[in-house]
Amino acid sequence: MKPITLKDIALELNISVTTASKALKGYSDVSDSTRLAVLNLAKKLNYSPNSVAINLRTKQTKTIGVIIPTIVHQFFSKVIDGIIEEAEKQGYFVITLQSNEDFEFEKKQLQLLMQKRVDGILISLSNQTQQCEHLNEILQKDVPIVLFDKINKLVNCSKVYIDDQKAAYDAVTYLIEKGYRRIAHFRGSLTPQNSIDRFLGYRKALTEHGIDFDPSLVYLCDNNDDFNDGYTNAQKLLKEQPNVDAIFAITDLIAVGILKCFNENGIKIPEDIAVFGFSDWFMSSVVSPTLSSVIQPGFEMGRKATEILIDEIKNLNNKTSYSFQNVILPTSLVIRNST
Repeated sequence: MKPITLKDIALELNISVTTASKALKGYSDVSDSTRLAVLNLAKKLNYSPNSVAINLRTKQTKTIGVIIPTIVHQFFSKVIDGIIEEAEKQGYFVITLQSNEDFEFEKKQLQLLMQKRVDGILISLSNQTQQCEHLNEILQKDVPIVLFDKINKLVNCSKVYIDDQKAAYDAVTYLIEKGYRRIAHFRGSLTPQNSIDRFLGYRKALTEHGIDFDPSLVYLCDNNDDFNDGYTNAQKLLKEQPNVDAIFAITDLIAVGILKCFNENGIKIPEDIAVFGFSDWFMSSVVSPTLSSVIQPGFEMGRKATEILIDEIKNLNNKTSYSFQNVILPTSLVIRNST
């Protein structure tokens, strides 16, 4: 059976297609009796608008694209929840892709979204992304982009993120105020801005509290979200730095790897060594001991980024000017048994 069209409704009621369309949209120049007749018949026939035809007419797909580095990270699942809730509220569909922390794949995913003619794009950059010409090319085509979480400050677009340096500074300052002095940092890759900023916050907290920065206490975790990076680096630390009394980890998953290593080696937490994570995953409250962490507002980040993107899409369609926004969301600390 063929789908019911607006023309079918118009023919049955002996009115023009234009009048039927106006009635469904609630135009004031259509009489109440005609509007009611159109609405009742549309409901009876299970009529639904042809989205393809509407998109061709309005040059919109009512779709936004999202690219995240990885789907295994609980933080990004919260971000996606916020994106979908806001997009649905404003009548937009969401296409979600992941870059697998790979720059070349990120570029391919962006091309795919452009082929799908999305109205705008939300993206958290991969760990490998240093140059952003691929983003600038899209922006030059009047397709708005909003960066979130892992951003590049040189890209001229709106951004929603946290102050990673301050968040790290607050966490390490807490450890110092609790009496810990030999504090190691399990940092992320050298490229991402959030990894850099968390390292800078760690170092700033030490120096501002009169503790010399010791580069030998910094351990590189190439994959920020690899449990094994935390585990293997914790093994190295036990051999190389037995007098360390606290660790600040770039993510909770790294921190959980640390906890596992210490538990297997009979290291008491926090009596022998304290551990502080970042992002406050669900696992942080159920591991043993429970993990202190930085609360990162993933849901609100996704919701706010989507709100900004859709506003920019509407402004572009209406040919009205707008200014790019730089939104920094607040963080807080949750203190648990690991510290």
